[in-house]
Amino acid sequence: MKVAPPARKTLDQVARYADMFSAMGTEPRLRIMQLLLSAHPAGLVVGDIQEEVDIPNSTLSHHLEKLKSEGLVNVRRESTFLRYTANTEALQELLRFLYSECCTRNQALKPEEIIRICK
Repeated sequence: MKVAPPARKTLDQVARYADMFSAMGTEPRLRIMQLLLSAHPAGLVVGDIQEEVDIPNSTLSHHLEKLKSEGLVNVRRESTFLRYTANTEALQELLRFLYSECCTRNQALKPEEIIRICK
């Protein structure tokens, strides 16, 4: 029995998700994401993020731009400040992608184990 090749849309989605994971794949960016999630929904201005993660402003700007370019964070200007928030819709999409493979189709994990980890 021949297996059909993956649909183009599916391949494009996997590439997009890989880019999103890659964007979070450094320790500073993952810390930034955790920080923004803990400040959700209000988010944080750049100065507050910098104070918390303690990295130079130019480096922080680079990390925030990478997260923004992959759709993981949103930014809005408030007077002279930039406020960043976690894009929870994108994160939910990313988690749904993983969840659909590990918990529904092949049942590698039990859904209640994931929920327990999150509590």
